[in-house]
Amino acid sequence: MRDRGFGDKGQSEWDRPDEWEAQEERNEYIMRLVRLIGSAVTVVLCLGVLVFLLFGRTKSGDVNQREDGAQNAGETNTEQQGMEQEGNLTGQQEDGDSGDPQGALAGNMGDDTGASVEIAEILSASTLQEMETLSYGIDVAKYQGTIDWEQVAQAGIDFAMVRVGYRTMDTGEIMADTNAKYNLQEAGKNGIQTGAYFFSTAITEEEAKEEADWVAEYVSQYRITYPIAYNCEGFDRPESRQYDLSLDERSGIAAAFLDHIYEKGYTPMFYAARNELLYSMKWDTKTLESRYKIWVAQYPVSVEGSQPDYSGAYAMWQYTNQGTVPGISLPVDMNIAYFGYEGMEEAKNSEAPEEAKADVEALMNFTEVAETVTAKDATNLRNIPSQGEDSLVIHTLQNGETATRTGISASGWSRVIYDGQTLYAVSNYLTTDLTVQAPEPDDGIKTKFQDCNETVTAKIEVNLRTLPSVTNPDSQVAAVLTNGEYVTRTGINTDYGWSRVDYNGQTLYCVSSYLSVEE
Repeated sequence: MRDRGFGDKGQSEWDRPDEWEAQEERNEYIMRLVRLIGSAVTVVLCLGVLVFLLFGRTKSGDVNQREDGAQNAGETNTEQQGMEQEGNLTGQQEDGDSGDPQGALAGNMGDDTGASVEIAEILSASTLQEMETLSYGIDVAKYQGTIDWEQVAQAGIDFAMVRVGYRTMDTGEIMADTNAKYNLQEAGKNGIQTGAYFFSTAITEEEAKEEADWVAEYVSQYRITYPIAYNCEGFDRPESRQYDLSLDERSGIAAAFLDHIYEKGYTPMFYAARNELLYSMKWDTKTLESRYKIWVAQYPVSVEGSQPDYSGAYAMWQYTNQGTVPGISLPVDMNIAYFGYEGMEEAKNSEAPEEAKADVEALMNFTEVAETVTAKDATNLRNIPSQGEDSLVIHTLQNGETATRTGISASGWSRVIYDGQTLYAVSNYLTTDLTVQAPEPDDGIKTKFQDCNETVTAKIEVNLRTLPSVTNPDSQVAAVLTNGEYVTRTGINTDYGWSRVDYNGQTLYCVSSYLSVEE
C-alpha cells in the first residue's frame, strides 16, 4: 500500500493504534541517539580549541618584523578564497624555449603551518651588517629583455635578484641566462645591490652541488650582496626529469645546493610558492625554514601593508609578477625583503669581468641556418631585431648584394652576417634566390613608358606637366615648351599618347602629338 503523509485524510498504515505506538518508541530512541552524538561533537570541538590555544605556533622572530619592529607572532591567517594567485619566478618570451624550465606555475591552496625558528641558526655568509629594515627589489631574467638600469635605479629599486642560469628540463644541461652578466654589471654600476637565483632541475644531490659550484664560479667576479636562491618549479609535471622524486628527495637536493653555496661564501635562500610550503605540501618546510632564509611567493589581489598571507617563516616576499618599473618594457616580479645592507659585498674574484653586452635576441629564439641571401629589392640591416627608436640602421642591403643568414625567428626577423657584423633584417625582404631582380622603380605613375633617348621640341608650344594627365587635379603645368626650345625625351607611351621628358633636371610629361623630333 502507498504511504500517505500525516496531512492525508485517507486511511493508511499509520492510522492503526498498535503501529502508532511502535513508531513513537522508535522516534524517542532516535532523538536520544541524536542528543548523544551532538554532545560528543561539542566535546571534540572544545578539545580542538584548547589544543590550538596551548600549542598553536607563530611566525619566526626577527625575519618577519615590520619596519617599525612590531612582531607578527601569534597572528593567524585565513584563506583568501579566489582572491590570490601563487607566485613563481616566471617570465615571458616571444618564441618557445623548451629547454628552459622557468615559467611553470606550481602550488596548491592550503592552511599555513606556522613555524618556530631560531633566527641565529639561519645561515648567512654576509660580511656586512644585516639590518632589520624593509628593502624593495625586483627579480629579472632574460625575459625582461634589455633593461635600462639607470632608470630602474632612479625609480627607487634597492636590490635585484638576477637569474644567472638554469638546468634544462630535458637534457639536464646547465645553461647561463643570456642577460645575466649584463644585468649584474649594469645593476651594480647604477648602485643597485644584487643577489642571484638558479632554476634547478637537479635529480641528485651531486647534481645540486654541481649547480652550486657553477653558480659560485659564474658570479665570482660580481659584487653579490643579497642571497643566492635555489628555485625549483614544475617538478610535478610528467615531462619534468624530477617527476619521480619524493618530497624528501627533492628537499634533500635543495638543501645540498644551499649548503654548498654557503660553503662558497654566499648566503643561501630557498624560493617557493606559498601553497607549496603549507603543511609541507611540496617541501620539507620545517627543515628548510629552520636553516635558510625563505623567499615566499604569494600574489594577493591588492597589497595592503607589507606582509603576505603566510604565517610560516620568511625573509623575502614576491608579491606580484606584473610589476611596472621604468626602464623595463615588460612585466617584472616585485619583492619586499625584510632585511637590508649598507654598502655592497666585494667580489670573491678580484679579477675584473669582461664588459658584458645585452642579449638583443633575449625575447626571441632563432632557428639556426647557414645560407646566402640577398634583398628582394633593398632592405635595412639593423643593430637589433627591432624597428623601435633604439634600433639603428647600419647598412641598406641592395638587390644583388649578399649576406650570410645564420638564424630565422618565428617573429619575422633574420640574423645575418654582413661585413663581419651581426645584424638583423625583416625576413620577408630577403631571399635565397640570388637571381631575383629588383622590380622597376615605382614612381607612383600607372602610365608605363618605353625608354628612349631623343631630342624634341614643340611644334608650336606645349604644356609640360608633373603627371601624364590633363584631368588629374595633381597634374600641374610646370613649364611651357615653345618651338625652337629643345628637351630630351626619355620615354614614350603610344597607348595614351604621352611623352616623358627631361626639362632642366625635372622629369615632366606632355602630349606626344604636340612634339616634333629634331632631324
